[in-house]
Amino acid sequence: MRNLSTSYPLYDQKLVDNTLFLHAKTCYNELDKGGNSYRRDQRVFSEISQLQAQRGHYSVFQISFKKLIFMQNEHSQHISVMLEEVLTFLQPQTGGYYIDGTVGGGGHTAALLERCSPDGRVLGIDTDVHALERASMRFAKYIDCGRLVLVHANFADLAHITAQAGFNAVQGVLLDLGFSSDQMDDPQRGFSFGADGPLDMRLDQSLVVSAADLINTASEQELADIFWRYGEESRSRQIARRIVRKRAVSAITRTGQLAELAAAGVAYRPHTIHPATRTFQALRIAVNHELEQLEAVLPQIVDILATDEKIGSPGRIVMIAFHSLEDRIVKEFLRHEATDCLCPPQIPICVCKHKARLHLLTKKPVIPATEEIERNPRARSAKLRAAEAVLLQYPQLLQYPQSGS
Repeated sequence: MRNLSTSYPLYDQKLVDNTLFLHAKTCYNELDKGGNSYRRDQRVFSEISQLQAQRGHYSVFQISFKKLIFMQNEHSQHISVMLEEVLTFLQPQTGGYYIDGTVGGGGHTAALLERCSPDGRVLGIDTDVHALERASMRFAKYIDCGRLVLVHANFADLAHITAQAGFNAVQGVLLDLGFSSDQMDDPQRGFSFGADGPLDMRLDQSLVVSAADLINTASEQELADIFWRYGEESRSRQIARRIVRKRAVSAITRTGQLAELAAAGVAYRPHTIHPATRTFQALRIAVNHELEQLEAVLPQIVDILATDEKIGSPGRIVMIAFHSLEDRIVKEFLRHEATDCLCPPQIPICVCKHKARLHLLTKKPVIPATEEIERNPRARSAKLRAAEAVLLQYPQLLQYPQSGS
């Protein structure tokens, strides 16, 4: 049994109302027996918040207790995917400016900070406030010295975010489009069918529509289209029909309910893809508008990459996708931006005037090594693509010989 006052010297009892402090200790010690630290922490924080609302003040204790929650869970369970490959293609340099558009567990962010030290800067973006809370605790010293800027936002607003943060001509941008283990393993987030939980799936809790809302309000045709378009699920119509029949009896609000409906009638063998996988993927993509946001951010990335040879090496972009829909969007965009002329072959003279802004560094996607997949099975579907900005060409001034006197 933990004792809050002795285990965590962060709390100075003189700073807080003694009643609140004793109440927090009681709640914490009672719930500590339950084994689910996330639910315990959230319940204790809720208890304190309610009690303080009644007393009409927001004390240092409430702020400190929230800090404790993330200090306890500071070390993410997530293993960064293809870390060495990311660093190989980004080539972080001392004094460079880099963007991690998906902070997540913070592994890539940490590596970028280390490689561009002592004066390089990193801009970290994430829609998940829980991930940013952990990152703010883990990287407090970098934030304090100005080397790391964390922003709670969607990378689809990259142009606005970088303008506000002063990251204009950057040396590298990374987007890891996968979900962190912290998100997948938390039943309360609703991303996984591995454990029953609320059917939420929102990365950003400010989003209005959750997975449960979509499942219980979309028409049968709309659900079938979602499962087919975003999950490439061959049983999309069958699953949609089963969902509509079930929700007519009672609302579908739990991940376990959806998993059962999606997997019904399909034999599942261990070490194979679970029959509910594509349905969950499709629903998650639809709820978070993932493909639309990816399409929106790609042109913005190219716009902010360093292209002036007078400043230094050209900026680079590294993308890690985890399913074919994302990878197809990334592949087509990079190829488009790496091509000089886009005119049809039958046109003998270029009329489109398109000029390549990128140079491909990966003609084919790079996949994880066997050793990494064995160490981290969730990396098995990762595909990495990279490209480099084309440097601006300055016209050479003609040198005329000096006329003799």
